[in-house]
Amino acid sequence: MKEKKSKDGAASATSMGSGDAVYGLGMIGAWVYFWKVSDTPADKAVGILKGFVWPAFLVYEAFSVVAGRPESSE
Repeated sequence: MKEKKSKDGAASATSMGSGDAVYGLGMIGAWVYFWKVSDTPADKAVGILKGFVWPAFLVYEAFSVVAGRPESSE
């Protein structure tokens, strides 16, 4: 992290922001995905909301795979 001096001389830590870019691109990708798979306007609205929390879905699925969740019988 870089340190940045404020006007009063105190140092504050700042980051480079690359994580923000990855999150933003992932959010756009999630919106496109959820928009395409939705059928009704209500599904599209829920898809937009899901796009904001896409990392939670990603981590949940990753942990499910690691834990060996049995596959669904669809």
